[in-house]
Amino acid sequence: AALRRPKVPGTLLLRARRRSGGPGKGKVRVWEEALRWEVAQTAIIICDMWDTHTCRLSAQRVAVMAPRMNQVVSAARSLGVMIIHAPSDTMPFYEGTPWRRRMQLAPPAPSPTPILRRLPREPDEERDFPIDDADGGCDDPVPGRFEGPPYPWKSQHPAIDILGFDGISESGQEIYNFCKQEGITNIALMGVHTNFCILNRSFGVRQMTRLGFRVVLVRDLTDAMYDPRRRPFVSHARGTELVVEHIEARWCPSIVSEDLTRVIPGTDAPAS
Repeated sequence: AALRRPKVPGTLLLRARRRSGGPGKGKVRVWEEALRWEVAQTAIIICDMWDTHTCRLSAQRVAVMAPRMNQVVSAARSLGVMIIHAPSDTMPFYEGTPWRRRMQLAPPAPSPTPILRRLPREPDEERDFPIDDADGGCDDPVPGRFEGPPYPWKSQHPAIDILGFDGISESGQEIYNFCKQEGITNIALMGVHTNFCILNRSFGVRQMTRLGFRVVLVRDLTDAMYDPRRRPFVSHARGTELVVEHIEARWCPSIVSEDLTRVIPGTDAPAS
């Protein structure tokens, strides 16, 4: 049997940024609201932070992001937040580990909507999407040559620790089952890529919001697949920001990772 994560007191205070408006939709309005999330009801999902990538510049950005992500995840774990690692296509690497078994052993739970393997953009979203990533978005002028699948990634980036009561899964159904078992209602998504897997995966923003979870994107720990040689011809960093803004307007708010590293003082005190 996989040991269950202790459910401890503590309340996160998240500064959640939303927006409305934009081209053809009126004046842009940006605002923040305070979300109070109990750590016992909260999970972080780390999406596709692989050990390598077909796009070498993408792999380099992941390598830079991974140590900072590990610091944030370590702090959140110590507060009692559940950590779910979701490096898709690499489950054989983790087969038989306690972290993989933990997710597999959760009993099936009925869902209010089908849990699909991928949820692509709807036609109106595709039409209004802020960047052109039709060719995959790699910005490396000399990309690696891979004819996948199989892909070159084998595991999650080694700079991100997997330990303790963490879980590993690439399955939206497994993650849903586990969250229902554990009473998890809040999901913070981080990782790559903002315009593809963060949105499209079976555990991504589209699916989890449709399943009724409260979802936020961690905007300083994500990266898009965008090539500045494509529309709208902005820097890679600005291209990622445009996708974050799209998510804030259409799907869910975003937060900064610092909000996951501390609780409201006194909320983690022992019951008197």
